[in-house]
Amino acid sequence: MTVTVPATSANLGPGFDCLGLALALRDEVTVAVAGSGLHVEAVGEGAGALPVDERHLVVRAARAAFDAAGAQPPGLRLRCRAVVPHGRGLGSSATAIVAGLVAARALVERSEPGGGSALDDTRLLRLASAIEGHPDNVAAALLGGLTVAWTESDGPRAVRLAPVVSAVALVAPLPLPTAVARRLLPDQVSHRDAAANSGRAGLLVAALTARPDLLLPATEDRLHQQHREPAMPDTLRVVRLLRGSGHAAVVSGAGPSVLVLCDPRRAGAPPRSEVVDAVAAAAPGWSALPLVADLDGARVLT
Repeated sequence: MTVTVPATSANLGPGFDCLGLALALRDEVTVAVAGSGLHVEAVGEGAGALPVDERHLVVRAARAAFDAAGAQPPGLRLRCRAVVPHGRGLGSSATAIVAGLVAARALVERSEPGGGSALDDTRLLRLASAIEGHPDNVAAALLGGLTVAWTESDGPRAVRLAPVVSAVALVAPLPLPTAVARRLLPDQVSHRDAAANSGRAGLLVAALTARPDLLLPATEDRLHQQHREPAMPDTLRVVRLLRGSGHAAVVSGAGPSVLVLCDPRRAGAPPRSEVVDAVAAAAPGWSALPLVADLDGARVLT
């Protein structure tokens, strides 16, 4: 069973822990039931640095789905081909989690038609959020497109929307653990900042789905980005440089990479060229990935 899952960027400026965007850069995972034991092969990003036992995120997620379906197999074989950069704010952990869950659901359905009914997208989102800790990245990886996630008393929910933007991911040369970035966030924020972010987050949904000409004002953030600057000074320098030049640049997820949201209808010089030139001068060693929004989410290939 082979599954592909897109990279994601969360927050997108003011949409802290609720907005996610799937990006057309895909990891691929092949999972098969074995007679016994566990064998994990990892190639590409993270190969040699990640555990290849029960601690691997794809394995953990698959086990959670099998448990939920009451169908834990006697053994598993996995091959994980990763291209999403690790520890850079592009959703590599969400990609792995969703891949394990979706592959497990497909295997349950194959061995027992109807057996995966307990693993609909709502249940997978809950399982993924429990492993990841928040729903924004996993919602986008699972459903594709632009997702808005929230939490009810019985767990997280998400709605999928169709974005009309393209993007450039500016990948930082060194990783930063999400936990480090989150520890820098204050426990309280001012009412003024909270109100400002609420307005910008609402505007951002409109900008991403219908009015990309409003991306620059819509991506202004007061809740989290500046607080993370001590851990990623180059990231905030790049964001400010690009925003000062009129580009809708934000910290991608928890960083340290930067995502630049682009209006594909914009006249004049291609946004990608402008962004690449600006960053090459300001932040040597960063790489640029021109991307489009991924509308499909997690897909089962075979």
